[in-house]
Amino acid sequence: MTTARMWRTPGVVLFSGALALSLSLGIRHAFGLFLQPMSVDLGWGREAFALAIATQNLIWGLAQPFAGRLADRHGAGWIVLSGALLYVTGLYLMSLAATEWSLLISAGLLIGVGLSGTTFPVVFGVISRVVAPEKRSWAMGVSMSIGSLGQFLLLPGSNVMIAELGWSHALLVLAGLSVLMLPLSAALMEPGQGAKHSAMPLRAVLAEAVTHRGFWLLSFGFFVCGFQVIFISTHLPAFLVDQGLALSSGATVLALIGLFNIAGSFLAGFWGGHFPKPLLLSGIYAARLIVIALFIGFPVTTWSACAFGVAMGLLWLSTVPLTNGVVATLFGVENLSMLGGIVFLFHQMGAFLGGWLGGYLYDLAGNYDRVWMIAIALSVIAGLLNLPIRERSVPRLVRAGA
Repeated sequence: MTTARMWRTPGVVLFSGALALSLSLGIRHAFGLFLQPMSVDLGWGREAFALAIATQNLIWGLAQPFAGRLADRHGAGWIVLSGALLYVTGLYLMSLAATEWSLLISAGLLIGVGLSGTTFPVVFGVISRVVAPEKRSWAMGVSMSIGSLGQFLLLPGSNVMIAELGWSHALLVLAGLSVLMLPLSAALMEPGQGAKHSAMPLRAVLAEAVTHRGFWLLSFGFFVCGFQVIFISTHLPAFLVDQGLALSSGATVLALIGLFNIAGSFLAGFWGGHFPKPLLLSGIYAARLIVIALFIGFPVTTWSACAFGVAMGLLWLSTVPLTNGVVATLFGVENLSMLGGIVFLFHQMGAFLGGWLGGYLYDLAGNYDRVWMIAIALSVIAGLLNLPIRERSVPRLVRAGA
């Protein structure tokens, strides 16, 4: 065993991947705080910023299967390194944005591609390949929990920086923080991955996936998750201000979502190793329906907003380890980054719709009422879609992977 492989133990890979997720997702979830100050300062309607974030999510989703395929064949480390460089560049250019087009290119295109190389489809792939099969769901939950810590810390931190430094300098600080992902990529390097995967033709892998009913049901269910998460993270701060709450309340609620998502993701990963993951996913979407309905069904106060943050946090990204766990069970881990990336593409198509539609319908009607109703209806659909999924391995791919 080489020295390089000796220090890249499963624990080091898990910890490094989780820290990369913490930085990448933590910064990403803070973008909603920039909607109002940038729109006011630059004289834009809310749709302009919403379109850039929606484009970011769509680009992220479109790039994810390709980033995943490269990670599966050549190792995750190089993909994380490349994605981090694009992320840093995008944040820097976003801080200089003066036109809607410059925001679209920086926040939309560059950060969108950067996220495809630094988030869970790629990170989960390398983690799943170094841990024992019975610990995969748990390991994904742990990494997602640590990833949520970044959201909890960076949201209030970003809010303070925006207030003290202005939105442009706050983005420069976030760009500096994102540089830390570069050294973390070293622990995620996977020597010899290309030779290991050369026996699995892309066409055969895709043929198994696209003809599997559970794969499509899982993908369409994940579409709903993307819609809800991005709509809430992008528009909730502005929604709370519209309800008469302080601007800082948005950062507080999103931070609570991040804090309680630590527990939610860990529990989802733990329970995913003991109970049927599709059934757990249906339960999560049903719980989201109840939480959203109660939140908008009563007058919005600081306390009700915080309660919403706690409840939604428990359900926030708990879908991620479960969804990727189902993909790993069905198709094995050798192509998890790519197949998980395809499922994630549906998540991001939902994210695009949730981010953009929130701004569009707000500018049209002056409120978010119709978008909240859509989010509730989609919860019903996602809950029903996950119920028929059965966790049975696809024999040919499992044998090929072995």
